Amino acid sequence: MQFSFENTTRIHFGEGQIATLAKDIPKDKKILVTYGGGSIKKNGVYDQVVTALAEHQWGEFGGIEANPQYDTLMKAVEMIKAEGFDYLLAVGGGSVVDGTKFLSVAAKYEGEDPWDILAKGKISEGAMPLSCVLTLPATGSESNTAAVVSRGSDKLFFHDNRVRPEIAVLDPKVTLTLSERQVANGVVDAFVHVLEQYLTYPVNAKVQDRFCEGLLLTLKEEGPKALATPEDMEVRSNVMWAATMALNGLIGVGVPQDWVTHMIGHELTGFYDVDHGRSLSIVLPAVMKVRREQKKGKILQFGERVFNITEGSDVERIDATIEATVAFFKEMKVPVSLADIEQGPEAVETVLESLNIHGREGMGERGDIGQAELRAILAAAL
Repeated sequence: MQFSFENTTRIHFGEGQIATLAKDIPKDKKILVTYGGGSIKKNGVYDQVVTALAEHQWGEFGGIEANPQYDTLMKAVEMIKAEGFDYLLAVGGGSVVDGTKFLSVAAKYEGEDPWDILAKGKISEGAMPLSCVLTLPATGSESNTAAVVSRGSDKLFFHDNRVRPEIAVLDPKVTLTLSERQVANGVVDAFVHVLEQYLTYPVNAKVQDRFCEGLLLTLKEEGPKALATPEDMEVRSNVMWAATMALNGLIGVGVPQDWVTHMIGHELTGFYDVDHGRSLSIVLPAVMKVRREQKKGKILQFGERVFNITEGSDVERIDATIEATVAFFKEMKVPVSLADIEQGPEAVETVLESLNIHGREGMGERGDIGQAELRAILAAAL
């Protein structure tokens, strides 16, 4: 397929790279530093940022949630407008980066309700420049144009080229203090990001396929190591870089993409407060089961090249590939069914209704997933 590709984020990777912010962010900018629950003040990241910004004028806004809430972010918008901030620096995981991306455009939005940027696809009149210090590898938000924001149980997303971070600092050392759950969620999130762009149908895009398979193999190998040997910096480095490459736009150019797992997963997070990565590990195997014929060629390729499944009939190999995917998720200690999060058939109806309200028709790589197939996927996830 035809495509145009550009990724303008300058990435500083490695231990001690937070210091580069001192020279990379213009001195004449008034910076609002955003963060989450305050862990950066316990693990040394905050102090490194303070040192890097010693010659800058800056303020801070904390408390951005794991699923950034609109009402919280609007308090930051008020602060930006009242105090004249003109640059944003997100310090945290993907949720902090996503929330800060929303601030970038919401602070410049002249309509009545900035939520319309997400709910109605409205475009702001401008966008504030932003950079980030990533503390949790998972979403790829540090170098892409997408963001997800919640308002109550509604979890919606937007794309805007203007919110791609100018600078992203990726220091694997800062991830050493993450909990086992956070590490597992991040690995699974990145793994499924790759599969949303890979597990569709063959278009002879050999470069993208091999990139994807390399990332999947890396995450499959390094993910369990990150849990077993949490102090291993080489493992953390490979996981962090794989998560960035999984959703920086490169592997998705010129190929069909799916994203139905994410759309269903967002609903599970919105209604049942399921960690994003865990919502994906619940939904993806069900999608593979229900869409096994439509995805046959790529499931077989996935099984052969990532899990070394080469024996048996096509049916047997597809079954084995789904089983191997589930086994990997279990090895990462994440749920693989709705039952694992103590949800049953009533969740199917709740999620289906919300998907309908949000207009999630014609999804999937072929645009052919409607309510009937969504119901089948959710039933398969029970």
